[in-house]
Amino acid sequence: MITTSNLSKKYSGNEVLNIESLDIPKGQSFGLVGNNGAGKTTYFSLLLDLIKPSTGFIKSHDIQVNESEDWKPFTSAFIDESFLIGYLTAEEYFYFIGELRGQNKADVDKLVAQFEDFFHGEILGQKKYLRDLSKGNQKKAGIVAALIGNPEVVVLDEPFANLDPTTQIRLKGIIKNLAEKQGTTVLISSHDLMHITDVCERIVVLEKGEVVKDIKTSEATLKELEEHFAS
Repeated sequence: MITTSNLSKKYSGNEVLNIESLDIPKGQSFGLVGNNGAGKTTYFSLLLDLIKPSTGFIKSHDIQVNESEDWKPFTSAFIDESFLIGYLTAEEYFYFIGELRGQNKADVDKLVAQFEDFFHGEILGQKKYLRDLSKGNQKKAGIVAALIGNPEVVVLDEPFANLDPTTQIRLKGIIKNLAEKQGTTVLISSHDLMHITDVCERIVVLEKGEVVKDIKTSEATLKELEEHFAS
């Protein structure tokens, strides 16, 4: 599904990412962990063609993402609040994303209705602009917007940050459902080792832009990750 080959990114001669090879199959829940500056967001930015690689490439469905836009119809993401349109209400934003993805208002309403528990009565019908919502509620809106149109690939950068414990638990259920029941390829980065081991069947550890561990998640994974970062 997603193939990375000889990928590197440099800024002013400083290499921040260097991945020789990384393959992510369709339907996998894939986690990316590492300390600040490890290259997690850089990798996602390259995958989404927000920045250009210094060398190498990423292909999604055999489409090289920095040479064609044909991957965009089946790919969605929420990286941070810059993905939102602050002067729209949540409903207006959902309909806007739906229109981009060929969904009518009824389609959008049907999908959004599935996340009533996730919104916890704080998103819809509030008559608030997205910019006036809390960081946590902005994140909820951005994550659900990323699911409009049933994308094959969903990319979420630090999805658990700024969410209360109840919402984190609900989000884990959403992510598991995407991969296990809908066959969606889900890529997640997180500093929270417990959450990411709960929802990802595979976890890659980045250090200084390089892959240092590639783990199939098991009962021993959380301890292995904790020991790695503790050392």
